[in-house]
Formats: sequence, structure tokens, C-alpha cells
Amino acid sequence: MAGQLNRIDVTVLPAGWRAKESYPSEASGSWSPALSPDGRHVAYVSDRSGSPRVWVQPVGSELTFLVDTEEPVTEVHWSTGGGWLACVIAPGGAPRTEVWLVRPDGSVPHQVAGFGTDSAENVRWLPGRPLLAVAENLSTTLLIDAEHGTREVIAEGELTSLFDVSPDRRQALLRHGPRGSRHIVLRDLGTGHEEYVTSGEQACFAPDGTIYARSDTGERTRLLRVRDGTAEVLAASDTAEVETFALTADGTKVAVLWNTGGGLSELAVLGAHGETRIDLPGTVAAGPVWSTDGSTLAFTAEAPGQPHGVWVWDGDLHPVAVEAPSPGAVQPVLRRFPSHDGLEISGWLFTPAGTGPHPLVVWLHGGPEAQERPGHGPLFQSLVDRGIAVFAANVRGSSGFGRSFVNADNGPLRTAAVADVAACVAHLVETGVADPARVGCMGRSYGGYLTLAALTTYPELFAVGIDVCGMANFATFYAHTEPWIAAAAVSKYGDPVRDADLLRELSPITRIDRLRAPLLVVHGANDSNVPVIEAEQVVAALAERGVEHRYLLFPDEGHELLHRSSRAEYLRETVGWLTRHLGVETPVTGHTSAL
Repeated sequence: MAGQLNRIDVTVLPAGWRAKESYPSEASGSWSPALSPDGRHVAYVSDRSGSPRVWVQPVGSELTFLVDTEEPVTEVHWSTGGGWLACVIAPGGAPRTEVWLVRPDGSVPHQVAGFGTDSAENVRWLPGRPLLAVAENLSTTLLIDAEHGTREVIAEGELTSLFDVSPDRRQALLRHGPRGSRHIVLRDLGTGHEEYVTSGEQACFAPDGTIYARSDTGERTRLLRVRDGTAEVLAASDTAEVETFALTADGTKVAVLWNTGGGLSELAVLGAHGETRIDLPGTVAAGPVWSTDGSTLAFTAEAPGQPHGVWVWDGDLHPVAVEAPSPGAVQPVLRRFPSHDGLEISGWLFTPAGTGPHPLVVWLHGGPEAQERPGHGPLFQSLVDRGIAVFAANVRGSSGFGRSFVNADNGPLRTAAVADVAACVAHLVETGVADPARVGCMGRSYGGYLTLAALTTYPELFAVGIDVCGMANFATFYAHTEPWIAAAAVSKYGDPVRDADLLRELSPITRIDRLRAPLLVVHGANDSNVPVIEAEQVVAALAERGVEHRYLLFPDEGHELLHRSSRAEYLRETVGWLTRHLGVETPVTGHTSAL
């Protein structure tokens, strides 16, 4: 049965399990930490076994328990009472997810959400109660009682998620709206009346009913505390953004994760005695979460050459599932420069040894409301190792640079984001980094779309391209993606009916006859976010026109490559494709080349 949890006996990992031969740092990582109520154990997801699974480990010990699953796990959450782990599972690697509950010892596995074709997300245990908040299909919000096995519908409506329910069960915090235009409301569960709180993406109740919310009503996201309809700013900056926050169950402390300096992380704890800064063990952190008793904070951290690992902080910092950085990893440099219209854009530049100009690849992230940050990137390190520079760009539409910037590519403004790609190439050529005859472009998801758009708009700039699960045709994307994904995307791209002409013009497939660079197309067969028809029509069009291409299809993957073997094959194929078409014959060094 898809998603079936299998009980595994206690596993004591043998001495040397962290050795490169058995657990290579470039191939594995750990994420989604969840603490037991007393902070003495931590559950997390790791792909050390080849596919993402849930592991449970005492803090300060390498004694580790494995909760096995037939399907990949993307998240794990520990109930505030300590009796349950909520595991978010992706059958077939697809974007559609299920929620399964299991005891921390691996017993009593059962599914509670995401049945059939439904997809469950935005999972959160309510403090002090065995109640799990879940949203299905971004339209039905549920409270699932883990002890009694009941499912209560809290609210229904298109593009709705549930953040929290008050301890007296009289009010709920909900999120409404599409991407880039979401707002938080306080709903009276008796009358159904909703009161606007703020525009934003995260909120929760304190025990006394006070609301904490990450708000994007200003230019930079900030942390608000709302009491009796009055908002107080707890954390804000003109140069940094509040990426996320975590409130203790008793409401006395809040951890604030900042995004600053073009993508670097800072982590601080605010309490009655002021602010405590935590010295992070990496350049990029994520997922802060408290134990129920508020004694311990867990989070992940990563850096170039250092896979994301799990750390806990109780006043001191302790590693839980951490690998040593790869020796010789190249550290990127942030580049900022004006684009074609004077708007400042930026990116992280990875430069190989020796003097330039170098063959270069422009990498474009997904989203578009995401950000390229200086974290662990085996692909970038492998390319630099072979003498190829990498520019990980943050063109307009990226997050982390303010509200105006993230909305600067909406609808008809998207052509300016495509022109940003050409501006990146121009800057890197003019500054002597890139050899103009050996420039490639690649990206995944929205970055795959942007790659196709750049290759068909500026074919003279690129010697090679790689499209990883990118949209080629907005008409077929809207027709075949999940309905809730389509509804959420309208604010970013346009309405498929009202804006049909615009979307046709923005679709790379309409200019596919201009594409002349050899193109590698990569896709997961089970992708229901960007369905595989997007890849198929590109491949068919290139075959008809005799353009050199290769199609790499992963049968057991979805929108993400969740299995380590798939990522290793992807790495081999992409590095081989780029080195061949950029005229690079042999590796320069050899400090890292695997995923």
C-alpha cells in the first residue's frame, strides 16, 4: 500500500557509519527537525539510506532509530504530547502528499489525510493538544484528533490554509489568497465571521490569545504581535527580512530567523530578558522549532560543501545529524549590479581556479518567489571543479529582497525577468568572468521556464541549455496541473482565459523555432505540479526541427528528485552535458563530484 509504514527494530549504527564510504557528505542530508516535548530526542528526515526516511535520535548520542516507509518522506512533526509523529509522505515522489501518524517507536502507523487524489500540506500540531492542523487541496482545512481518530472541518474555500485554533476552540487563524497576495484572517468558528489580521504567510496563537504573525504589509517582512486589534512590531529591518519564526508553547520566547545580506541567515531568540543571538554553524539555516517545554530549539544549517544537518540549541549548540564540510569547497561571492532598466539584481558567483574568462553556467532557481542562497550545492561544486564558473542568479521575482522586487515580474512584467538573464550574461562577460562563446543556462521548475524563455529570446547568447521540469506552454500547464496549483498561480502569471494572449506570448513553445543551443530536458514522470507534457512538447518540437537534445525522464520521481540514486544520475548527466558542450574535457581538481 502506498505510504505504508514498516516497523524497524532499534538500529545501532556501526562504528564508522559516518565514513565517506557508507555515508558520503556530498550525497546525504538531514532536515525537518522535530523535538520531543522535553527536548531530549529529535526526529528528522534524512536520505542517508538512499531515500528520505524518518529517524529518531537522542540528543547527544549517535544511537538512532529508523521509522521506515515505502515512499519518500518530506516532513516530520512531533506532537506536543509526545505520543505521535506526523509524517508527510510523497507517493511516487509526486507533489501530492499524504499524512500518516506513527508512534515514535514506529508502531501503530495509519493514514489520516491526503486520501485518494487529495493532497495534504501545511501540517502543524497544536500546542498542548493531540490535534493536528492540515489543509487538503488548499481548500479544506481540518483538525485531526490523533487520540480519537476524528477529522473536523474548520473552514472551506479556495486557496485556504489553517494556521492555528485557539485553546477554547472558538477562533481560528486562516490564510486566504493566491501566491503573492495572501492574507491572514481571524475566523469566529461559531458565526463564521472573519476579521483581517495582516497580509502574510505565517501566524499562531499565544496561550493568552495574542496573535503572532509574519507580515508582508511593508516592503520587508516583519514579525507582529497583535492584541485586541492593535499590532506591535517585534522584529523588523530596512535591510533584512523575517523569514520565519517559532513561538514556545507558553508564549515566553520566540525564535526569529532572518534572511539578510543577499541570502545569509541569522537566528535570534527574543524573550523577557532581551535578545540572544545564536552563532549559526552554516551560512543558511531553516526550520526552527521548539520543544514543548521551551528548553530546546532545533533547526537545520548548511553551507557550500556542507549538506544541511540538524542542530539543537539549549543555551549551547549541539550537532545531531551533521556531516563535516567537504574539503576545498568553493565559497561564492555575492555580485550586485544594475539590470537592463537600472533595477539592481544579484547572484552568487562560484569561480574556478585560474584566471578568466571561464566557461560559465547561469543557474535559475524555481518559484519564482524563491531565492538562490549560499547553501550546499553539489552541482555547483562539481562544475567549478571542472573549470566552469557558476552564477546562481536572483532575477526580479525572487524573494528576500523586498515586496516590490518579488512582485516585479507579475503578469506582463515577466519579459523584464527574462531580460534580467541577458543582463547577467552581459555583466559577467564585461567583468571578465565569462567567455562569451561558452555560456550555458539552466534551471528547474520556474527556473526551467526561464531557461527556455532565455534560450528562445536570446539564442545568440547561449552555447548549451538544461531545462529541469520547466513550463513550456502556459495553456497546457494550466490545463494539466493540479487545480489548486493553477488557482494559486493566476496572480503570478495571469488568468488562463482572460490573459490567454499574454500567456501565449510568454510561452517559450511559441518561439521554439528560435532555440538552437543543445538542450537537455529533465523531468519526473509523476510530476503533477509541472506535468510531464511540458517536457514532451519541447522534446517533440526539437526532434521535428533537428535540434540536438536529450530527454532524461525519471519514472519514480515527481517535481523533486527525492531518491539519492536519481540525484546522482541527474548530476552525472548534467555535468557531462555541460562539460561536453562548453568544451571542457577533464576535471581540474577532484575534491567533490557526487551528489
